[in-house]
Amino acid sequence: MDARITLQRQYAPDLWTEILPLLHEHKEEIAHYPDIELAPDVEAYNHAEGAGVLRCYTARVNGALMGYAVFFVKRNMHYRHSLQAVQDVLFVTKSHRHGRVGLQLIRYSEEQLRAEGVQVVYQHLKLAIPQTIALFHKLGYEDIDLIVGKRLDRVASPSTPE
Repeated sequence: MDARITLQRQYAPDLWTEILPLLHEHKEEIAHYPDIELAPDVEAYNHAEGAGVLRCYTARVNGALMGYAVFFVKRNMHYRHSLQAVQDVLFVTKSHRHGRVGLQLIRYSEEQLRAEGVQVVYQHLKLAIPQTIALFHKLGYEDIDLIVGKRLDRVASPSTPE
């Protein structure tokens, strides 16, 4: 029997029980700071959903959740006439990455956001996963910014410039 892929928008309050195991799997795979505990602010996400700024798109295979793409959608503070989407999190389980689930989820998300009048979508990609970056380049995404991070709760290394 062929796998049946279902793509849909779902509401955050309805997803928590089902999505938490995938969030943990995602964190274990890509966390740059693995010592920081995963503790989603469920109340804040649900509030964002109620305020109309959160979009949760899911990919299911034969009914089972296999991936998600979550965006915050709002007018840009610098370009108030431009509705923009900023990806919060994107994940497809390892068992479904070699098929077309991820690509279908990305394209579906873009279609849904475009239909709402979103002008620009920003995707947050991990430098450690070059195949994902290559996929987004093939889909027409451009390199725009580089995000850097620094732990402030650790002692700076001696080689840090003053």
